[in-house]
Amino acid sequence: MDRSQLLIRLAPALFVLLWSTGWLSARAAAPYADPLTFLTLRYLLAAAALLVVAQAMGATWPTTKRAVGHGLVSGVLLHAIYLGGVWWAIRHGMPTAVSGVIAAIQPILTALLAPRLAGETISRTQWAGIALGFAGMALVLQPKLAEVETGALADVAVPMLVNVVGMVGVTLGTFYQKRFIAVGDLRTMTLLQYLGAALVTAPLAFALEPMHVVWNVQIVATMIWAVLGLSLGAIGLWLMLIRRGAVSRAAALVYLVPPTVAVEAMLLFGEKLGAIQILGMLVAVAGVALAVRR
Repeated sequence: MDRSQLLIRLAPALFVLLWSTGWLSARAAAPYADPLTFLTLRYLLAAAALLVVAQAMGATWPTTKRAVGHGLVSGVLLHAIYLGGVWWAIRHGMPTAVSGVIAAIQPILTALLAPRLAGETISRTQWAGIALGFAGMALVLQPKLAEVETGALADVAVPMLVNVVGMVGVTLGTFYQKRFIAVGDLRTMTLLQYLGAALVTAPLAFALEPMHVVWNVQIVATMIWAVLGLSLGAIGLWLMLIRRGAVSRAAALVYLVPPTVAVEAMLLFGEKLGAIQILGMLVAVAGVALAVRR
């Protein structure tokens, strides 16, 4: 087995592991940087890093204005709307557990839209897996959800709406990526995505935030990881999974993120895992196994 085949086999697990650290990165950056300002810098640094990689490796560039436009629009949907919406919502009081539930609607929405937008057939087994995955994810988040007061949700109606818009954005962005960027060099197309995301996020950061960043060891380390581990590593794997398979199967991997975050929080921050969370992890894994089954 050569390296490319090995990467393809390991891609789902690597994606979940890397993407799960995004919540930890947001937690680490929150005290020191405004969310949209941080994301703007992240997009620009990721684009610069990809430019160096593309030039060094002789990557091919899109040759038409339409291809360039597709790259920019895809970046707006996948990054500016999704990440911007989630980070802004959490910074403005959105409970992370509720945000996790909203994010978990993505596989369901993807499966509902897949027959029409991607011509995919969702089998009963896949639907069973999607349902199990959602149930398992809910069990993992149950202790955090229990801490959320129902009345308090009315105070975060706007952040909740923004969070939902972000979830819809990444869902549509996944279909857009599959349909319009099915070919071409992922290195240069991803660079265009980050430029598109920065073009939208930067004006919003200027209008809505004081663009405050406290540069210290923690924020620098978080930025480095956000660029290399998330923007280049996790997103690169996600785009590869979309290109090589069905969008509904790729989206189902989202259900494995909350369990992974729970384990990471236990190891890094000493948070406890209860029996119901461990049960939820097993249910989520079983659900994803069914949903991605070919």
